[in-house]
Amino acid sequence: MAYNMKEIVANKRPHFTEGHRMCAGCGAPVVARHIMRALKEEDTAVVCSATGCMEVSTFIYPYTAWEDSFIHTAFECAGSTLSGVEAAYKSLKKQGKLPEDQHTKFIAFGGDGGTYDIGLQALSGAMERGHDMTYVCYDNGAYMNTGIQRSSATPRFADTTTTPAGRVIPGKMQNRKDLALIMANHHLPYVAQTLAMGDFKDLYEKAEKAIYTEGPTFLNVMAPCPRGWGYSTDELMNINKLAAQTCYWPMYEVVDGKYHITYKPTKKLPIEEFLKTQKRFRHMFKEGNEWMIEEFQKEVDRRWQELLDLEQIGTQKA
Repeated sequence: MAYNMKEIVANKRPHFTEGHRMCAGCGAPVVARHIMRALKEEDTAVVCSATGCMEVSTFIYPYTAWEDSFIHTAFECAGSTLSGVEAAYKSLKKQGKLPEDQHTKFIAFGGDGGTYDIGLQALSGAMERGHDMTYVCYDNGAYMNTGIQRSSATPRFADTTTTPAGRVIPGKMQNRKDLALIMANHHLPYVAQTLAMGDFKDLYEKAEKAIYTEGPTFLNVMAPCPRGWGYSTDELMNINKLAAQTCYWPMYEVVDGKYHITYKPTKKLPIEEFLKTQKRFRHMFKEGNEWMIEEFQKEVDRRWQELLDLEQIGTQKA
């Protein structure tokens, strides 16, 4: 389908409005606003948010940036809370207590702390049970709301408050979890990975597919954090683009088990182009630490090749 993003931004109801208190240069409000725009004009949504930056900054009672029903739930419960709401909605529809022509979509938002880690059990259960809902992880790579502690989404060597970069231990020593791949292995009808900025069309298209694919769907969206990553607020767009151009953050979708990469850089940039934009990786560029960049590049290359292979397998089966 052809999209005119200028018309969509100008004319479609955003559902997520101005007036929130998210930081300047944060990717998360961009994610929320663009995903909610993918709703059809006649549809409404029930939004559920785990505790985190988005929740504490967009719904400060009695004020809210959300135009639809909004539920704040505990850090670990977004998947289970929204699945219960979806089940109740289906029951009320079946009992005739809701109008037949009412169309409500169920969308959960959680950061990587509330998704990769604390909320993974609830998310996995909701996806396995087959609830008709979309779960969106806005991945900023750490527990930003509580002081920039490492999560399993934090990349290797990143400097955080719980993995400080020192002489003996140079930041976090483990590679980040690949949650999109984990969710794809739940055999969901639709899983996708995209960016907060850099390609609004890609984000919008994937949001629309996720929301309007029947059954459980999952979106993993990189949402940079200026405080935790250490960049100037006007660098948000550039960092997103570099994440895609270096293949640090591949953009792809999995439709009924078949992988399709939605962006392949014409010239894949070296990973240091992405790393050098952020203070959390500054120690990697000190003399004698070149091996860290080399190790980081190897892991990026390995995961990119794995994704290429998965796409090729799907092509061969087709």
